[in-house]
Amino acid sequence: MKKNQAIKKTLIFILCLILAVISLMPFVIMIVNSTRSTAQIQQHAVSLIPSVYLANNLKILVGKSFNPAVGFMNSIMVSVGVTALATYFSTLTAYSLVVYEWKARNAFFSFIMAIMMIPAQITMIGFYQMVYKIHMTNHLSMLILPAIASPSMVFFMRQYMKPALSLEIVQSARIDGAKEFYIFNRIALPIMKPAIATQAIFTFVSSWNNLFTPLVLLTDQKKYTLPIMISLLRGDIYKTEYGAVYMGLTLTALPLIVVYLMLSKYIIAGVALGSVKG
Repeated sequence: MKKNQAIKKTLIFILCLILAVISLMPFVIMIVNSTRSTAQIQQHAVSLIPSVYLANNLKILVGKSFNPAVGFMNSIMVSVGVTALATYFSTLTAYSLVVYEWKARNAFFSFIMAIMMIPAQITMIGFYQMVYKIHMTNHLSMLILPAIASPSMVFFMRQYMKPALSLEIVQSARIDGAKEFYIFNRIALPIMKPAIATQAIFTFVSSWNNLFTPLVLLTDQKKYTLPIMISLLRGDIYKTEYGAVYMGLTLTALPLIVVYLMLSKYIIAGVALGSVKG
């Protein structure tokens, strides 16, 4: 019996190791290729041995009107703003759906569910016309402010909050004289930390990698985000410097890895909490 369990655990460990290697391999290849020349990449696209062209690729990258500092700052401002607004106001909306009793509560939640079914691309034409009419096409704020309304995140937060937040605690805080926003900020938000961290990672990654909306709204190069700059690297009609492209992709992916490492413990805590409640 013990022998069978040991074999089972070994097989599970090997399977998890293989899946981990498969998941990490694209990132390793991307980082290695950022140190290789275009000729080396064209000859052997997959290699695990770093080369010596890292500085040269960075020089080519900057020489192609690619300003990593400008793109990084624009992407950081947009992604952090979107993440902060989406997580806070979505949690606040979910709080109103769980804690308060009002007539149109179920109808409002059904409306949010219906909005989730509408693809963002369908509304882009109308959104662009509105932004153009108010002369805000080259303002990063137009990429940040719409994040206040995030139906999918409201749904996730509501589902997490219903079993996690005790209404007795809210009532006790009210009896003690606490204001509603104080209760939300000091009691509800700390309880929602695992859910907020999980959604923050997904939202940050989605906003950081977003190419469609910035490409539609932004025409000023000083406002370009990193994904736009990366998409323009292959616009050279004479020769595509693949080493520089991989260097740009590496610079784009590094912040995402850092954010995930910072917030991953909250995701694990949220999964563990959900399993205990289940």
